[in-house]
Amino acid sequence: MEDDVGQVTALELGDAPYDAALAVRICWYYFKEGQTQDAIAQRLGLTRKRVNRILSDARETGIVQITITGPVAPCVALESRLIARFGLREAVVVPSPAEGMDVRGIVGAAAGRFVSERLAPAAALGITWGGTIHAAGQNLARRTGQNNTVVLLCGGLAESTTINPYDNAASFARALDATCYYVTAPMHTETRELRDALVRSDPVRRVLAMVERLDLVLLSAIDLTSHSKALEYGVITPELWRSLREAGAVGDICGHYLDAAGRPVDHPIADRTVGPDLDALRMVPQRVLAAGGRHKVAAIRAAIEAGLVHVLITDEAAAHDLLR
Repeated sequence: MEDDVGQVTALELGDAPYDAALAVRICWYYFKEGQTQDAIAQRLGLTRKRVNRILSDARETGIVQITITGPVAPCVALESRLIARFGLREAVVVPSPAEGMDVRGIVGAAAGRFVSERLAPAAALGITWGGTIHAAGQNLARRTGQNNTVVLLCGGLAESTTINPYDNAASFARALDATCYYVTAPMHTETRELRDALVRSDPVRRVLAMVERLDLVLLSAIDLTSHSKALEYGVITPELWRSLREAGAVGDICGHYLDAAGRPVDHPIADRTVGPDLDALRMVPQRVLAAGGRHKVAAIRAAIEAGLVHVLITDEAAAHDLLR
């Protein structure tokens, strides 16, 4: 193991690059061989803290994917009730996380598994953006040579954290060994005239036209509560957030701000948003919405009312509130 020790010594330095091969080795020792973190640290000449960090990063990057087989009885009951209440084709309900934990990772993991199982060879997948979509991309089952296509259904952000639309699409494409298409325009433009010009341009027009050829679309719900990540990340300003709420909007589905009844709100942002038409989205044969948390319930219900959901992937808390 001398090579291992030499390799990991550099990783103890703060400026050392992430080593995927080492991460896989540590994951093998931990998950496959059942070695303790202390034993792995001693074997590789690392600190236990470093081993713990690499294991955590491995989960975040999708090197490690944990699958739990077997239904959870209360969740199955909720799934049946959601299907009956809202006329869904399917529902997937996962246990809600502990207080303070991010529900997006849990719901996203379920969404990644769903897409992995249902996306056929040569099929085209459309995705939106957000933390749930990010988690879904990290939890896809890796495949190669199946000729899939990934289409990002929104524009980009000039500034963002890891929850970046283009990064989300790239992670899906890497996992699926797929060709990826991006909307090469901002998510929101300064004027309607600029939006119209961009949408008419050949690169943007051709990608938006691909919505008509999608086989499956994975949507997320951006809420407009005080917990809104769009507000936290600066995607929308506090002023825009307030004006959208005053106009009756409860959430954003693929760039469309909807009211509680699932109708697009009358707001100037609608004329400055680059994205597919609602009618085009409604024509996609398999429409999947992945969103969880009680703060997302109004946006989830709006998406269902708008006819955008065949399959709902959510958590227990949100499911209970939807059924009230």
